[in-house]
Amino acid sequence: MNIWSLETVNIAYFVSGSGSNFQNLEEHFREKYPKAIGKLVISNKAGIGAQERAEKLGIPFIILKPDLFTSVEAYENQLISLLEDNNIHLICLAGYLKKLPGSLISTFRNRIVNIHPALLPSFGGKGMWGHHIHEAVLQKGCKLTGVTIHLVNENYDEGPIVLQEAVPVLQDDSPEDLQKRVLTMEHELYPIAVELLTSQPWEIAGNNFKLLENNEEN
Repeated sequence: MNIWSLETVNIAYFVSGSGSNFQNLEEHFREKYPKAIGKLVISNKAGIGAQERAEKLGIPFIILKPDLFTSVEAYENQLISLLEDNNIHLICLAGYLKKLPGSLISTFRNRIVNIHPALLPSFGGKGMWGHHIHEAVLQKGCKLTGVTIHLVNENYDEGPIVLQEAVPVLQDDSPEDLQKRVLTMEHELYPIAVELLTSQPWEIAGNNFKLLENNEEN
């Protein structure tokens, strides 16, 4: 499926926390990019900020946790069926802290996009999320950090990079200061990346994201 050639792109947001990136994306699409339509918000947690945001935006909020199913296979089948029944074209991870099933990644190959608050491949991998990343950046004495938008594969934070943008690390930064500055860039970059993925021809060569000229399309 070439998602850039679709007239409309149905999106499922996956969240585990406050949902600020999900809300930022959805509000951007409604105001400036109507081709992208948020259809579902899926979470592995109840009672989180993202649930209230979804309710205010009028998007169904669905909780799916593996331990509520009789088997991992039953959970994966239900998750994939839910997405397919709602004609989802693109999955946007927005602070989703659970590793995705391999069957989901395979079904939605190169149609799952994630945002990471660092410049991958640095400060990526299991356990590298939220404040842990910003603490590690400061401990290493980095002068730059940033935001990475990438497609998801079977390994944590190793999928093809779509966009990156640097954010300065200031001398007296606390992890909280740095997190706020990086979050501002996340809100700027994520909508740009989704628009790029859904409006311009591209391919994956090896593990590299490559924009195509129109005459290069397969």
